[in-house]
Amino acid sequence: MITTGTAGAGRAPAGIAIRGTGSCLPSHVVGNDEVAAAAGVSDEWIRGKTGIRARRRAKADEATSDLAAAAGRAAMESAGVTAADLSLIVVATSTPDQPQPPTASVVADLLGAGHGAAAFDVNTVCSGFVFALNAAEHILAGSGSSYALVIGADIYSRILDPADRRTAILFGDGAGAVVLGPARGGRGLLAGRLAGFGAERDLIEVAAGGSRLPASAETLAAGRHYFTMNGRGVRDFVAATVAPAIGDFVREAGFGPGDVDHFVPHQANGRMLEELSATLGIAAGRTRVTYEDFGNTGAASVPVTLDHAARSGRMRDGDLVLLAGFGGGMALGLSLLRWQAPRPSHRTPHV
Repeated sequence: MITTGTAGAGRAPAGIAIRGTGSCLPSHVVGNDEVAAAAGVSDEWIRGKTGIRARRRAKADEATSDLAAAAGRAAMESAGVTAADLSLIVVATSTPDQPQPPTASVVADLLGAGHGAAAFDVNTVCSGFVFALNAAEHILAGSGSSYALVIGADIYSRILDPADRRTAILFGDGAGAVVLGPARGGRGLLAGRLAGFGAERDLIEVAAGGSRLPASAETLAAGRHYFTMNGRGVRDFVAATVAPAIGDFVREAGFGPGDVDHFVPHQANGRMLEELSATLGIAAGRTRVTYEDFGNTGAASVPVTLDHAARSGRMRDGDLVLLAGFGGGMALGLSLLRWQAPRPSHRTPHV
């Protein structure tokens, strides 16, 4: 476990803040009826189990880098920076364009930052964005560089078994991004915590396609390239491990549940989030959600939801924001920050 910052109520941030946000959701909307038949369920069943009404699907010729670059452009516009201002680009994804090179290198080139800006990927599945955010903040703080672009992007539609009701109904495609840069008085990232639980790594996996089980005709025929998830095991993990860890993190930072103005969790499942918020004692009205319209967008879900909350006008300068990413690995990433209101120019591009 890695814990950074001591955030107490009187502590000033280390000097790094979110300066702008952006997101990109594909224009193709897939309603529950479209996924229900193949999965052997109904729209009513999906809504009752997950709260999801729809999700987005990328076009056949779109890759993760395309969504990531579009979200990055929106975040850069929001922050008022250009590609020349970026010293670092980090992309959190578990659905990269290809095994090599890093998707972040492709994104850097698409954004016009392909010469000079350091670029790398982070794969801690659905918690990836918060891991990437913590890493980028420390790199900026330690290097004296000014701006970093942190993106969470996934196209899960490429790795789902349409007949698997545990996964096919949940996931959508999308990307979300933030620009990190200098904080102003009393604003910025206060504390972070990263933790791994490798003993439970088999709860979520894609078995084939790596060095242990290379892709072959046999693995394809057996469906080993599909994303699989033990839904009950994940729910138990969230209840037994994630919820207590979040509560401890907030308390150790010197705050209580009532101090959190905006709780932005991974959009795993609507019913799971209702239980999590209730357990933490965070009012439903302070939990920011997008799962109803976008489903679970993997590493994109936290930054997409953060961007939509920012654009909604709900988030005010100085608000206390709690980010929580959790998922495959198993892994947990947490960040606590004082919101620094960006410029009002926000947009969500559709591709």
